[in-house]
Amino acid sequence: MPALQNFINGLPKAELHLHLEGSLEPELMFEIAKRNGIKIPFNSPEEVRAAYKFNNLQEFLDIYYQGACVLIHEQDFYDLTFDYLKKMKADNCKHVEVFFDPQTHTDRGIAFETVLNGISRALDDGKKQFGISSFLIMCFLRHLSEEEAFKTLHMAIPYKSKIIGVGLDSSEVGHPPSKFKNVFKAAKELGLKVVAHAGEEGPPEYIYEALDLLEIDRIDHGNRCLEDTALVERIVNDGLTLTVCPLSNLSLCVVKDLKQHPLRTMLAKGLRATINSDDPAYFGGYLNKNYNETQKALNLTREEIITLAKNSFAGSFLSDAEKRKQISAIEVYARG
Repeated sequence: MPALQNFINGLPKAELHLHLEGSLEPELMFEIAKRNGIKIPFNSPEEVRAAYKFNNLQEFLDIYYQGACVLIHEQDFYDLTFDYLKKMKADNCKHVEVFFDPQTHTDRGIAFETVLNGISRALDDGKKQFGISSFLIMCFLRHLSEEEAFKTLHMAIPYKSKIIGVGLDSSEVGHPPSKFKNVFKAAKELGLKVVAHAGEEGPPEYIYEALDLLEIDRIDHGNRCLEDTALVERIVNDGLTLTVCPLSNLSLCVVKDLKQHPLRTMLAKGLRATINSDDPAYFGGYLNKNYNETQKALNLTREEIITLAKNSFAGSFLSDAEKRKQISAIEVYARG
C-alpha cells in the first residue's frame, strides 16, 4: 500500500455530509426486504449494483427512494445506521453529522418516532462501542412543498433534543432555497442549526439564496460557487464550510473525470472544503475511498490531506474545545 494511502487510512477525520438512506448497501436492502416481506424489482445484490449508473441527480433519486421503501421498523433504521457506523470505525472516522429524510418514510405511513428512535439508538451504540460521536440533521425534501416541510418540523419538535439541525436535499434544479425561507426561519427560532444543499447542480444564485434567505451555517456541496469570484470571497470571509462529495460528483456527472474535480482549486482559494461520501452505497465508496481516489486523481499533497481532515472538524458543530482536541489529535498523528 502506498505510504500516502496508508497515512489517509489512519488519519482521524469527521464526516459532515452523509445521507443515512444513501448508505443502504444492496445486501442489507435484500436482508431487510426479506424479513419485512417486501418484493423489490431486483433478483440479487449484484443486479442492484448494476443499476447504479446515473446520468444526473434525478436518476439516482428515483432508485434511492425505491431502496428506502424496505425500511419500515425501528430495527431497520437501527441496522441501517449501525452498518454505516461500522464502516466509519474502519475508516478511523471520529465524528459524523448525518442526514435523514423523514418525509421519505412518513409519506409511506411510517411514524416519525419509529425512524428517529432506530437511528438515535444506533448512534448511541456507535458512541459506546466505537467512540464515534455524532449529530443528527433532519432534511426537508425540496421537491415537496414548504407546507409539507412545516409538517415535518412540527413532528420533530418533541424530539428536538436528538436533532441538531435541519437541511435541504433532493432535486435541486427548479427548487431554489427561497422556496423554504419561512420554515428555515422557524427552525432557527427553535435553536436548530441550518444547512442546505446548494450549488451541486443548481447555479451560484442558489448559494446566494441559501446564504441570504436561509442564513445557513454550512454549505452542502457548493461546487458552483467557483463560477462567482465575489461569492467565493464572501464564503471565505464568512468562514463557511463546504461539504464536498467527490465520488458523488463523479457518479452524478457533476464532473466528467475526477481529475477535473474542483477540490484542489477550492483549497487554493482559501475555501474551507471537506471530503465526504454523500450516498456511499450508490456512489461507490465511503470516506477513505473518497480521500484516496481524490488524492490520486488530483495528486493532493500530504499537507492538503491534513488540511482537509482539520477542516472536517473545524466545520463541524462540535464545541470549540472538542474541535481543538480533534485537530490536535490530527497534528499528533501527522508528526507520527
